[in-house]
Order: sequence, then C-alpha cells, then structure tokens
Amino acid sequence: MTMKLTVKRFRTRRLDLPAPAELPPRPGPQAVPPAPPSAAPQQIGDDAFMAGAAEDGFGTERFPTAAQPASGSIPTPGSPDAAPTEIDAIRREGLTGRQLRMARRLAQKYGLPATSDFDAVRLLRAKSIDPFQTNAVLELVAGSDGPPEGGSRALTVTPGGDGIRLPQTVKTPQLPSTELRAEQAHLAEVMKIQQDIARRRRRRSLLLMARLAVFVLLPTLLAGLYFYTIATPMYAAKSQFVIQQSEAPGAAGMGGLFSSTPMATAQDSIAVQGYLQSQVAMLRLEADNGFRAHFSDPSIDAIQRLAPDATESTAYKLYKKIVRISYDPTEGVVKMEISAADPQKAVEFSNALIGYAEEQVDQMTQRLREDQMKGARESYEDAERKYQEANIRVVQLQEKFKVLSSEAEVGLITSQIGQLESQLSQDQLSLAQMESNETPNKARMEPLKRRIDTLKAQIAELRAKLTEQGQDGFSLAQVQSDLLVAQADAQTRQMLLAQSLQAMETARVEANRQTRYLSVAVAPVAPDEAAYPRAFENTLVTMLIFAGIYLMVSMTVAILREQVTA
Repeated sequence: MTMKLTVKRFRTRRLDLPAPAELPPRPGPQAVPPAPPSAAPQQIGDDAFMAGAAEDGFGTERFPTAAQPASGSIPTPGSPDAAPTEIDAIRREGLTGRQLRMARRLAQKYGLPATSDFDAVRLLRAKSIDPFQTNAVLELVAGSDGPPEGGSRALTVTPGGDGIRLPQTVKTPQLPSTELRAEQAHLAEVMKIQQDIARRRRRRSLLLMARLAVFVLLPTLLAGLYFYTIATPMYAAKSQFVIQQSEAPGAAGMGGLFSSTPMATAQDSIAVQGYLQSQVAMLRLEADNGFRAHFSDPSIDAIQRLAPDATESTAYKLYKKIVRISYDPTEGVVKMEISAADPQKAVEFSNALIGYAEEQVDQMTQRLREDQMKGARESYEDAERKYQEANIRVVQLQEKFKVLSSEAEVGLITSQIGQLESQLSQDQLSLAQMESNETPNKARMEPLKRRIDTLKAQIAELRAKLTEQGQDGFSLAQVQSDLLVAQADAQTRQMLLAQSLQAMETARVEANRQTRYLSVAVAPVAPDEAAYPRAFENTLVTMLIFAGIYLMVSMTVAILREQVTA
C-alpha cells in the first residue's frame, strides 16, 4: 500500500534581493518602468499569468542573450533559437502555478540557468527530466531547503531595482480535489463522532452524579441530620460479673483439677446469658422497673420511641437492641451493657438484671441439691421400712414358736440334759458298786435301776426336743434357724438404716451449701456522657450501605440489559 504525498502550499516574498548579475537592464520601450518609492511591492501570481494565453509576465521584452532567428530558418528543438517557440508551447499547456514552481525548484537543483518557470520546464525536458514525476517531486522535497512553513513566494517588484525578478507564480483558487474532499469529510465525521462521544460522556457523568446524589448522598445527608440533631442521646451502664463454683471438701482427681477454671462454669455462664436476653427477663424487667413505660416517653425521638400500644414482639426487639450481653470463654467473665435515656434508669435496669442472673444461678444449683436430698431421703425411708419389717418378722417368729430366744431355749435344754446325765452317771456308779457285792441288796437295787431308766428316758426326751418336732409341729432346731435368720436380717437392716441416715445428713449439708454463686466484678455506674448515637460512625455506615445497594442494583440492571440486548 502506497501513501499519497501531501506537499504543503507556501509562498514567500523577497523584498531585498539584489538584481542578478547575469540579467542586465532591459532596454527598449517595452521595459517596465520602476515603481515609485512609496509604492508597495506588487505580487504577480497565477491570475496574471492566466489573464492571457501569450503573456508570461515580461510583456514583449526580450532578453539580451536571446538570439534573433534568421529569417526563413526553422529552429531545431532544444536550440537557443527555438526557446521562445517552446516556451510559448509550454505556456499553452495550461500548467498550474504549483507545477511551474516545482519545475523551477527542480531546475535550481540541477543547476540549469532558467530565466523563468516555463524556461525551467523547457530546460528540464531538454535534459530528459520530467519535472512532474513523483520521484522527482520526492527528491525535490527531500533535498529542498525552502522557505519556512506557511510562507509563499510571489513575483515581487522592488522600487529602484532593475525590474521584475524571476516569475513567481501563485496557485489560482480552485475547488479541492476528490481525495482532499474525502479526507476533509472523513476528518469532519471523526470530529463529529468525537464531539458526540464527549457529549455523551458528559451526559452520562451528569446522570451518574445525579443518581449518586439522589440514592447515596441524599440518604446519607438525612441520616447525618438525624444522628446529629434529632436522635435522643442514650446513656450506657456497663457491668461485669462472673459465675464461680465452690470447691467441695476433699475434691481431688481430674474433677478437682478443672473445678477452678472457666471451663467448669462455662455452661452456667452461657445459660445465664441466654436467660438475660430472653423475653422472660424482659417481662420481669417491665413488671419490676417499668421498661415499656420508660421507652414510651414522648421525650424520646419517634424512631427510638416505643409506641404505647406496641406488641410484645416489638418491645422484645427494642429490648435486644438496648441489652447487650457477651461472654468471654477465656476469662469466664460475662459483660453486660444497658442503654437508657436516663443514666439512673440505666443503672437501675443493670442492677435488676444482675439480680435476675443471681436468682437463675441459684435455681440451676437448687435443682441439683434437691435431687441429691430427695435421693438420700428416699434411701433412708426405704432402709427404715425394711428394718421395721425385719423386726416384725422376728416378733412373729417368737410368737409363733412361743420362744423368746432360740439360743436361751437351747441353752436351757442343754443344761437340763447335762444335769440329768450327771445324775445318771452317779446312779450307774452306785448300781455298779452294789452289783459288785457278793450278796447285793435287791431291795435297794431295783429302785436304783428304775431311776436310771427314768433318767435315760428324760435325757432322750430332752434330746428329742432339740431335733424332733414337738406337739406344735416345730422342732427347736427349726425355731432357732428361723429366729437366727430373722434376727440377722434385722441387724442388717439396722446397719443399712444407719448408713442411709448418714448419707441423708451429708446430702443435707451439701444442699445447704451453695455450689454456684454469682460474683459482681464491675458494678454499674451512672454515666455522665451519652454513648449513643455515634453520629459519625452511623452516618458513615449509612453511606456505605446505600452505596453498596446502589452498586448491586446498577450491576444487576447492567447485566440484565446486556442479556436482553445480546
């Protein structure tokens, strides 16, 4: 692809050039008279050349070096005699001023002694150089040290000089070429597009600023106005408390190791935190300290004020907003902050909630203590009932067998048998002594034998009482066995009753001792300066919220528009 060469048009004026040495004054009546001193230099351009087809700016003046052709001779092309004829032919070609200036400059480059622009064309053609070729023009432009940009050259007549210098032509006014008109139209269209783009950008910028002002700046301004001038100041009372566990005497092992750490009371602390943030605590605070009445005061602004006929849900939302409770698991401390329109009221609310928390701690441990006491009491009552039943069983056996004590009864029978056996032994010894005589006395021996038989019968009867059933159908061994079992059961129940009684006493001591208690680390103090609202922070948050909403809506609309137009 070749690019068209664009040569800038220029003209120059030379007012103080000396007359060339090779051009003497032209004699004859056709010489141009010098201009008066007061006359300004005159420019002779293309209009002067185009006025007549045979006018070259020199009139009928002839150069001294021009030779007169011999009459009847025909000059050959390129000879000095044929110069006027060739110049007239070149003039009749209708060359433009630009082409003539180009030929003159090209002749100057090659050092040709041209006396005019037409003569320069003639000399160049005589040298076989086409002054209007593109390469020639490029060489001319590349090697030219012409006048400064924006200037132009014209034929100038200087006062007091020797006449007109070399002809300087000026381009005649004419319509621009097709390429120039297309380029100008293209530039105009580009300029129009640029102006339209700039105008649309300005309009979009103005619309963007208007939207930001309406959807972001205006709500931020209204929020700042509310927080700085309208919002009712709220005073915050801060407090801290901790739930501790009392160490049981003799606690050891892993349970005693973790009993003094926050992990032991973490569950109770979280339960207390949940209770204080519940609706039950709000209802108690309303009944005891007038929570709803305080925040329904007309002195509070309309946004923070609670309507007198507000529902429990609305009041509970406000309660969760003003009651802020947090639990630190590393330290085991519960931090509470209560806001109110009056500093003293904030302290009152804080003390009431701390009391509710302490009651809740007592209730949680009371259930455990009651369960322990209940189990010990039931165990003691059961042991006591079974001990009574065992005693009743022993009494029933004694009444049934008609024996107070089986051991005493056996001892009595055993002692009787012993006594009878000792008497029987004495009688048997006496009988043996009598029988050892040669003439025993039978009268004395017969009663003794009957006595020995009687003792044996009594001993056998007593022995039978120990193992054989009597008339009532019970033997003494069976009676003794049943009584021993009943008495042993009664003794066992008595021992269990004693242990149950000791366990119940221990449970009573543990129940009376509080295992969980609430300790206030930082008591609430009436503040002397309002903590809420935080005007700057709240205004900044409002601006960020509305800016985020606007950004999300704008992106959504842009995506939907792109999807629709795609």
